[in-house]
Amino acid sequence: MLSNEITAIVGANKKRKRVGRGRGSGQGKTAGRGHKGDGSRAGFSVHLAFEGGQMPLFRRLAKRGFNNARYAIRYEIVNVSQLERAFTDGSSVGIGELAGAGLVHSGSSRVKILGDGELTKKLKVSAHKFSKSAEQKISGCGGTVQVMA
Repeated sequence: MLSNEITAIVGANKKRKRVGRGRGSGQGKTAGRGHKGDGSRAGFSVHLAFEGGQMPLFRRLAKRGFNNARYAIRYEIVNVSQLERAFTDGSSVGIGELAGAGLVHSGSSRVKILGDGELTKKLKVSAHKFSKSAEQKISGCGGTVQVMA
């Protein structure tokens, strides 16, 4: 293709609508805004939930109960079997170490240790929460459990 062969694409550029410029234009007099009412006035805009005066959907539906999802504290779960695989005997395991091993998303996560699986290594584990079975398995191997605030 040469530069002299380039042509305009038909319909790519559309002329703007000039409203209120006489009857012959088809958009004269009321300029496409109809007669009276909000829509005919300057500065008019409809909010998203407006349904033409009909009771909006969000007001038609019942608001019921309390949802704790916004306020719930979410813990990332780590099982004792994962600690067995990821750490060596005598290691100190904190949130940073768990994040480094890829067992939790980040060092700022809240972590709960659960007792699923077996543990044979002596570990010093610190986390936000522990299940009773996890505490028993860690201390049963000679390790220690430290609950973080």
